[in-house]
Amino acid sequence: MAARRVGAGTSGRSGLILDSFTRRVAQFGYDGTNFSDIASELGISKGTIVHHYGTKDRLLASLHESYMRRRLAEAYLILNRLSSPSEQLAGLLFAFMLYHEHDRDATVAFQREISRLADQESLSEGVRLRGEYLELVRGVLRKGMESGQFRQGDPKIQSLLIMGSAQWAWTWFDPSGPHTADEVASSLVDMVLGGLLARPAAAPGLADPGGPVPKVVRSCFADVASHDEPAETA
Repeated sequence: MAARRVGAGTSGRSGLILDSFTRRVAQFGYDGTNFSDIASELGISKGTIVHHYGTKDRLLASLHESYMRRRLAEAYLILNRLSSPSEQLAGLLFAFMLYHEHDRDATVAFQREISRLADQESLSEGVRLRGEYLELVRGVLRKGMESGQFRQGDPKIQSLLIMGSAQWAWTWFDPSGPHTADEVASSLVDMVLGGLLARPAAAPGLADPGGPVPKVVRSCFADVASHDEPAETA
């Protein structure tokens, strides 16, 4: 699947600025990214960037917010299209790794600067969106325990362990390396659900990279990417 434009939902010159900023943060980090390089790449003045975004912190906030809105739109579709908590969690886990294929630059930029994202007041909307996503994961975990599909545990701790492992993938996962995103996602699903399921024998079927769960995930990615604005959540 072709990677979605990182500035989706942001049109015109402001979208091009956000795209360039995102690519550079993914490659060089926030501290290694400056307005001069973005202006030179796009053939515009630094004043044009300031006109659209004001400060570099505001650009990072825009990256954070746009990224999380896309991920939330996809997550809500995944939960709507998969019925059981085990399928839903498998879908979210597949998504965590497939982001590296579907929206690579934005994912690396987001994960690379995750600690900075938590420290700035200007990023409060992005932090709220990230909290909403985390609560979705915890809701699936709670439903799985209530239904008897998952063993009893602490959804807060479990969700942080799951998200923590996914957020460091940018440091080691190479899309051109020996393992595909699907293969890595399959291992993640098998490992997590193998530990959570009351009947662990069901984990391999949920982890099948050619199975129905990743197909649903990819269809959700495609549907969100086909719209300029993320799908409305319910």
